[in-house]
Amino acid sequence: MGETSNFEIRFECQSGCSKCCQVSGYVYLTEEDVANAARYLGLPQAEFEAEHIYRTRNMRRIRKPRRNGKQCPFLDAGGCGIHPVKPVQCRLFPFWPELVESRREWKRTAKWCPGIGQGELIQIGTALEMAHEMREKYPDTYE
Repeated sequence: MGETSNFEIRFECQSGCSKCCQVSGYVYLTEEDVANAARYLGLPQAEFEAEHIYRTRNMRRIRKPRRNGKQCPFLDAGGCGIHPVKPVQCRLFPFWPELVESRREWKRTAKWCPGIGQGELIQIGTALEMAHEMREKYPDTYE
């Protein structure tokens, strides 16, 4: 955490960009994320889960499409198909603990995210508060 006071944090999502949605990895969901997405899509939660969610006892994540190489089934040419209710993990990017607490990781992410380094300066306290929300929503990930 000592690294955070030594670098500027600027971020402004860039219009039309969906690079964060195309990075290899998984989108983990809270129970609230699952319920909100199902409701937004007008599907019963059980049907939404059967089609879009991989669930174990301790976690839920979006099932990746098998065919088209996309990382997320909700990403289309116009962007996020569930944007108004997008999962916490997506909503808080790039204000994840592993990024805002490490200058090196922030700079590494900036190589592919055009929004990092753009916009107004964000106070480190604000960035850390958003990162703390990630810790609260995903306690098994950030023990």
